[in-house]
Amino acid sequence: MRKLIVSSFTSLDGVMRAPGGPEEDPTNGFAFGGWTFSYWDDVMGHSASGLDGKDRELVLGRKTYEIFEAHWPYQSADDPTAQTLNAARKHVASHTLKTLHWNNSTLLSGDVVAAVVALKALDGHDLQIIGSGNLIQTLQAA
Repeated sequence: MRKLIVSSFTSLDGVMRAPGGPEEDPTNGFAFGGWTFSYWDDVMGHSASGLDGKDRELVLGRKTYEIFEAHWPYQSADDPTAQTLNAARKHVASHTLKTLHWNNSTLLSGDVVAAVVALKALDGHDLQIIGSGNLIQTLQAA
């Protein structure tokens, strides 16, 4: 059975946001996006290296998928993170998306918990959730 690995940027007070910039995810007026970069060092860079989906299949919620799909396919072909994320197989949990435009992406159908349980039972790379706070909460509750 494959592992399901969760990777996220979460503050001690429970705020989960992408490390990009203020414009990356301003949901509910959040204006502090990108604040983590001023604290990054070699240790943080090393620990963040596991957030690239290397040798894993991704399981993404709708919001994270939309942020990633709007960014990673358009990065330089020699960007190693873009190479890995663009090549990775992506499973997307969404009730509203009907089509996915990022290569190697498929919608999870039906009940998301059952769909992830079925993915875990298949042979292949481990599964990794990046970000996707609502999806994490749904799976954790189950």
